[in-house]
Amino acid sequence: MQSRMSEMQEKLERETMVAASGGGMVEVTVDGQGNIKGVSIDPAVVDPEEVEMLEDLIVAAASAAQRRAKDRMESEMRQAAGGLPLPGLGNILGGP
Repeated sequence: MQSRMSEMQEKLERETMVAASGGGMVEVTVDGQGNIKGVSIDPAVVDPEEVEMLEDLIVAAASAAQRRAKDRMESEMRQAAGGLPLPGLGNILGGP
């Protein structure tokens, strides 16, 4: 099982997930472990008068991308465990 977990972690490091906010105006790319790998911002939302809105869009997209990575990691861990219940998995991965 430990080798399956190692393989799963390596696989997740290679995967990327993208989430957007503001109707696609801001996109954040994360790896399978939730580390931010890139941010794309549509020039139309770059307005010196609306910096706070842009900051909110970035946070929203980053949070959504990290949630996707966490969900993917949970799925992979359950699969690597052969479908066995993993009590406390959400806590281990930073959940409530």
